[in-house]
Amino acid sequence: METLIFNATTAGLMVLMFKGGLALLGEDTLRQRRIPWAAVGLTTLALTAVAVQFLWSGAMDAFDSDPAKSGWWRVLTSVFMQNGGLLGGAWNIATLAVIAALAEWLWGGPVMLGLFLAGILLPEHLDALFGLGGHHSTDPRNFAGSSGATYFLGATLAAALLLHVLRSGGAKARTRTGTTAGTKDALLALAVPALGLTLWFAQSNGHGLVSAYGFALGAACAIAGLPGRVGRPARGGRAMV
Repeated sequence: METLIFNATTAGLMVLMFKGGLALLGEDTLRQRRIPWAAVGLTTLALTAVAVQFLWSGAMDAFDSDPAKSGWWRVLTSVFMQNGGLLGGAWNIATLAVIAALAEWLWGGPVMLGLFLAGILLPEHLDALFGLGGHHSTDPRNFAGSSGATYFLGATLAAALLLHVLRSGGAKARTRTGTTAGTKDALLALAVPALGLTLWFAQSNGHGLVSAYGFALGAACAIAGLPGRVGRPARGGRAMV
């Protein structure tokens, strides 16, 4: 039961980030957007790594992030190794593909890749700074997997949604409950770090902690005015700001 609750709440956090991305970009605009080639590249890399695992039994030993092993490359290669079984690997790759595409449509390819890299490198240093120890676990399940970087990246969408609502002053249209659409979107965005931190404190769930980190960096990027495209794409595939 504990594992079921853990998986369900972790998946729920991802659903919040996905819905936040759709609210920000406009679900009805997705078919009009250009192919997110950087996201396609990341997904292809993840699929290639799975194929390597399938064909070479020593792949995990060579590329995981087991702290007992040496190798500067492990912090990067371990992200594309999957150790959650068939269903866990499929979930990780599917969510990577979707979140990376939404993030690329918002931030642009270079910034999206930079944020994904930050999701790989920053949490370990932040954990050490705050004494949280989330990325120094001896649990082999934490030695590989793309989910941490994906949740970090997904949380940047929620942060951008919140900043967009604050800057626009909230939409005037009202939902069936009487709240403005802007208020609904703001609550959706804030639910990501709130649930993330709840999962961290209640379950020691690292996905929640990295989501809080990603939300903070995403907010900083949005405040700094890094490339962000919100709304309906203009002719040629670029979205209007």
